[in-house]
Amino acid sequence: MTGPTADPLPFAADRVRLRRFRADDLAPFQAYRHDPEVGRYQGWEPTSDEEAREFIAAMAAAPFGRPGEWLQIAVADEADTLVGDIGLHVMAGGREAEFGISLARSAQGRGLAEEAARALLAGLRARTGVRRVIAITDTRNVPSARLLRRLGMTLEAEEHAQFRGEPCREWRFGLAL
Repeated sequence: MTGPTADPLPFAADRVRLRRFRADDLAPFQAYRHDPEVGRYQGWEPTSDEEAREFIAAMAAAPFGRPGEWLQIAVADEADTLVGDIGLHVMAGGREAEFGISLARSAQGRGLAEEAARALLAGLRARTGVRRVIAITDTRNVPSARLLRRLGMTLEAEEHAQFRGEPCREWRFGLAL
């Protein structure tokens, strides 16, 4: 980033735009965040409309790339309608980050997650000090692993983990920017 208050968003691709959340994102946000299939491998849980409003407002105002904090970035389609979000966590030192994607089922299978991830990676490369990214996925989440491989990410480790109180295995992928 060029300064502590610089906000590099939005990042754009052909069919998606990564932008700050807005108040009018509430209905589509709640729709995909309450879909059990979308949330199956995600760390978040569905929330009330009031909690979601507070979350959207907090993410709209949160600093971009503050080390140690997660930021959810809205993923909007060509009509600027919210179709998902990308979580970004910049690690201490600001050179490495983790990301994860949630996309409404109606937006899945069309290459939008790949476009959104590529826009994020390009934006991080061009407008921040982040030089390496990681992504962690449950080994059962085959579409996620395929996406990470299409992005050029390399499988670095497979680890035992606990997810929602159940044992599982996770893959960690990495990519130098």
